[in-house]
Amino acid sequence: MAGAGAGAGAIAALLRAAHVPPAPRARSIRGLAVARGLPPLVRATAAAIAPSSFCPYLPRLSSARSFSSSTSCSAGASLGGAVSTSPSEQEKQRQQSELIFLGTGTSEGIPRVSCLTNPSKTCTVCTKAAEPGNRNRRRNTSILLRHATPSGTANILIDAGKFFYHSALQWFPAYGLRTIDAVIITHSHADAIGGLDCLRDWTNNVQPTIPIYVAERDYEVMKMTHYYLIDTSVVIPGAAVSALQFNIIKEEPFTVHNLEVIPLPVWHGQGYRSLGFRFGRVCYISDVSDIPKETYKLLEDCELLIMDALRPDRSSSTHFGLPRALEEVRKIKPKKTLFTVYSELKHQSSATYFLFMDTIRKGMMHLMDHEKVNNELAKLMETEGLDIQLSYDGLRVPVWL
Repeated sequence: MAGAGAGAGAIAALLRAAHVPPAPRARSIRGLAVARGLPPLVRATAAAIAPSSFCPYLPRLSSARSFSSSTSCSAGASLGGAVSTSPSEQEKQRQQSELIFLGTGTSEGIPRVSCLTNPSKTCTVCTKAAEPGNRNRRRNTSILLRHATPSGTANILIDAGKFFYHSALQWFPAYGLRTIDAVIITHSHADAIGGLDCLRDWTNNVQPTIPIYVAERDYEVMKMTHYYLIDTSVVIPGAAVSALQFNIIKEEPFTVHNLEVIPLPVWHGQGYRSLGFRFGRVCYISDVSDIPKETYKLLEDCELLIMDALRPDRSSSTHFGLPRALEEVRKIKPKKTLFTVYSELKHQSSATYFLFMDTIRKGMMHLMDHEKVNNELAKLMETEGLDIQLSYDGLRVPVWL
């Protein structure tokens, strides 16, 4: 099928047409936090994204450059090269943590059964995705923060969608993960909460309970979709269901295992609120069609942005398209951006489907070939100084929090 190649060509043309000179970086969020009466997000000079001690564990992205902003894993290497302190000095200030992308794809997932069983034509991307280890295989968008603190490590999951158990089955054993110490919910669509029932494996066999952090509007939805997890009195005696502790969050900072989490309110379609989240200088937005003016203040001084980008040509009613996503990257000015791919593209479309976040928090479509599109995005470093790449299922990103 020629869709993936055509998509990469269309994206290349769009990137050329959309070229603008790089803008100056935004001011520090420290001043904002103090002005708003909030504690500073980060007291160190910068957040190191690829320190040398993590380089052996960091898979290379399939593009012209590695994830590290430097060409090699040198001692004290950091995102953007802004940190001059030694690793030992950095360790005194912050703890090295890690982001793991459990899923980066659409609600349907890639590959699609409809593609693999189509007798009349072959979908190149879905065919590749069916191969073991291929980066075009994408499940529901979800990330796990392995948060390191002086007292230990906490595994903080963001979203548990329909394919969560399959993602966990692959990546938990591979990366030595066992507990789920908290789950934070972005919104109440099936690709974000459809796997809550699967948490029973943990609460039955690994740990007694799991705290869930969710906005009240989404909790109200869960009362209908997962009523038996909220009101366990309706459960048949002897039946095993997930033991969850629900915590209602508002659009203000909250703390999870000694980590300050700042909600990033965005619109995910007209009148539908979704949340991104900021921890340290990492900003994660998985489902977004518009960013309110007040949220931009919370995105200042972002080091790593993970964001949604749906189509190569235009935005949909519920997701950013590539042109708008690039516009937002230029406005937010992060040092590094990872796109994930999330919503749906029809086979007739000329190109592919992006997301990160949600640039993660979300997924790529089946017409986007990971390697081809990543190579096109790599050219933005040369033309505009924009460090943008696609995420993929299983990607591990070291971060300092």
